[in-house]
Amino acid sequence: MSAATPQPPAPHVVLGSGPAGTALARELVRRGHPVRLVDRRAAGPAVEGVERFPADVGTADGARAAIRDAAVVYHCVNVAYHLQVEVMPRVQEAVLAAVEESGARLVVLDTVYPYGETGGAVMTEDSPWKATSRKGRMRAELDERYLAAHRSGRARVVLGRSADFVGPGVLNSSLGAAVFPGALTGGDVVAMGNIDLPHSYTGIEDVAAALATLGERPDGDGRVWHLPTAPAVSTREIHALIEKRVGRPLNVVVLERPRPFGPFDEQLMAEYEEMFYQHTEAQIMDSGAFERFFEAAPTPLADTLDATVTWYEAWLRSR
Repeated sequence: MSAATPQPPAPHVVLGSGPAGTALARELVRRGHPVRLVDRRAAGPAVEGVERFPADVGTADGARAAIRDAAVVYHCVNVAYHLQVEVMPRVQEAVLAAVEESGARLVVLDTVYPYGETGGAVMTEDSPWKATSRKGRMRAELDERYLAAHRSGRARVVLGRSADFVGPGVLNSSLGAAVFPGALTGGDVVAMGNIDLPHSYTGIEDVAAALATLGERPDGDGRVWHLPTAPAVSTREIHALIEKRVGRPLNVVVLERPRPFGPFDEQLMAEYEEMFYQHTEAQIMDSGAFERFFEAAPTPLADTLDATVTWYEAWLRSR
């Protein structure tokens, strides 16, 4: 009697191929997992060891096709600011139904928006959810539904919250394409609000590593975790660190109120107005709980800035 043919391991499925999803796919491959990376067109550059898969996970059929036979699903989907309130609940409904049907665990990449205005208080996982903005309330409502789905046994879910992204491949961030190209070329460097307030940024590679850990560790399920984030410093201090790396003073343009400038167009800034409080009060995210439980540490901000400057140098040469 011949031995049964061993079945290949179930894939880890990453929904969304933006900076976080792509970095996560690479990290999962590095950890030895088969990976399926999903977006609407599957048209991005090849990622070694990753299967690209086209699907609209805002539909029941698309989510079901993307998630079939998955061991773990990572929800890293995001959409343009002006579409979030309409689209993100639809994605949640389809993805939750698909993981309920398949039995896969669900890891959700989340934001600090549910906390709303904190008055500068340090944000921990125990901070109250007091969002008053449309996008903040929407995120809070989604998170309540995710956690309720876990509590009811409908799905196995864990949420990982990140501060603003920074790092290689990150363009659409207040510490992204509004900053590094100008820093490297002598052009404008855009900043917002009070640049002397501390502001947390989560390195994109730390986002990827932490989400992969949540995918491998079901003992973390059923709650919100803050992903490892370097200690907050002021935007002015970050500018000084960048100046040392690029060898020139920065030409900083501070937007004291939301208005179109540089890569921030009128539509984006109109939608961002309700979130502008993030630049007029300190934004300090504490990730100590994750660091202690999973024995992880954030990448030092200096190292993240080194990698980011190097990436943007190559990005500018390629344009």
